[in-house]
Amino acid sequence: MTSAEPPTVDVLIADDDPLVRMGLSVMLGGAGDLRIVAEAGDGAEAVELVRRHRPDVVLMDIRMPVMDGLAATEALRAMSDAPEVLVLTTFDADEYVLRALRAGAAGFALKDTPPAEIVSAIRRVAQGQPVLSPAVMRRLIDRVVALPDGGRRRDAEARLSVLNERERAVALGIGQGKSNAEIGESLYLGVSTVKTHVSSILTKLGLNNRVQVALFVHDAGKPDDRF
Repeated sequence: MTSAEPPTVDVLIADDDPLVRMGLSVMLGGAGDLRIVAEAGDGAEAVELVRRHRPDVVLMDIRMPVMDGLAATEALRAMSDAPEVLVLTTFDADEYVLRALRAGAAGFALKDTPPAEIVSAIRRVAQGQPVLSPAVMRRLIDRVVALPDGGRRRDAEARLSVLNERERAVALGIGQGKSNAEIGESLYLGVSTVKTHVSSILTKLGLNNRVQVALFVHDAGKPDDRF
């Protein structure tokens, strides 16, 4: 018996540098399960092409003319049947990455990431898995999260108040950058149970991924203590 072929993932590339777009197209063309359906030179064009081609994943540059990647990400994630967004960045744009994650991006990849890792990241994002390791998430949050303003703090605290005690404990673990296994170990829960709690947290908070949960925890000023 032969194994089933992996599903084809339709990808749209949004970057204002034609050489970057060409390089990504050539690189991704070597992966049989990835298909480039369109390329955009700015965020506005990306939004229009997404409406036309309905890709599964958008590789999104941040700094682009007409409409930047942040505005484009917000517009795309507000769509029904929204594509997943994987932000392409350099680490000197951390504050923009954070805003993109708040907008619903599934994660980010550095532009100098090895090709095989970018291909893997696209596949993971297409499956609904955020591409942001706990270690990277901790580093990102530590570097760019300032004390939130009072309005954002109050909003985050109000949103988190809908969680039950166990869900709050899991959310706190996410905010500390822990993996599901680490959260389970600290709370004496199985990984499958932690995953169930994470799904419930996302549903109750109306969020897309665990990265946004971590940002909510930090907005509430709760990354290192208890609710």
